[in-house]
Amino acid sequence: MNRTILIVDDEAHLRTLIQQTLEELEDEGVELLTAANGEQALATIESAKPNLVFLDVMMPKLSGFDVCSRAKQTLGLKDVYIVLLTAKGQEFDRQKGQEVGADMYMTKPFDPDALLQKARQVLGL
Repeated sequence: MNRTILIVDDEAHLRTLIQQTLEELEDEGVELLTAANGEQALATIESAKPNLVFLDVMMPKLSGFDVCSRAKQTLGLKDVYIVLLTAKGQEFDRQKGQEVGADMYMTKPFDPDALLQKARQVLGL
């Protein structure tokens, strides 16, 4: 069974941090993919159909909300688990995340252990 995680953030250092947090999963056969903006993310979600997406909300071109909405509703990929990562922790943003179909909402700065634990849970590792 292929297990794939897509990491989406327009800030390279955050993509790298998340990758480093999750790289031990590669030893268990998990493939890590990255995207630097919403358009790349949507194209990768459509082509690779990852099991799990860690998705930044505030990005150029397409926001994380837009990507999530298009993946879940337009493309109908209900089984792709999407975690929105954002510096905005207001209730309005959480609600919007739910409306566009996000499975979970994590506020930055996040606990790397919590990220790894969530990945293991979603992938059944």
